[in-house]
Amino acid sequence: MKNVEIAVGIIRSHDGKIFITQRGESSHLAGFWEFPGGKIELNETPFQALQREIAEEVDIHIHEATFLKTIEHEYSDYFITIHTYLIEEWDGEPFAAEGQPSRWIDEEDLNADEFPDANRSIIEMLKNLDNNI
Repeated sequence: MKNVEIAVGIIRSHDGKIFITQRGESSHLAGFWEFPGGKIELNETPFQALQREIAEEVDIHIHEATFLKTIEHEYSDYFITIHTYLIEEWDGEPFAAEGQPSRWIDEEDLNADEFPDANRSIIEMLKNLDNNI
C-alpha cells in the first residue's frame, strides 16, 4: 500500500477564524474542504514542506508554527501520515493562489463532514485545543 506523508497548516487569525481551501476537481477527494499543505518531498522536513506548500498554495510566509500532532489514516488505496501545525503569525494575506475556492470560517463552525476522513481528528483536536491552553 502506498504511503503518503504530508504537512498541513491550520491558519488561524487573531479573531479565531480558520482559513480553508477546497480540493480541486482533479484531485483525490475532490470537493472536500481542507487545511492548506501538501506532500513532503525527499530530504525535506515536515516544517520545510509546510513552509513551501503554504507559500505555494496560499501565498503567505510563516513567521512561526506550532507543531500540534501527527495523525495517521488509512484509505482504501493508500496510507496517509499528516503532520499538523498551528500557524498564527505570518506575512501576507492568505488566498487560494492555485485558483481553488477558499474561505475564512469560525473555528466552531468547522464541520468534519465537509473534510476528508483523515481530517476529522484534526477538527476534533482544534475544538479541544483552546480548552487545554
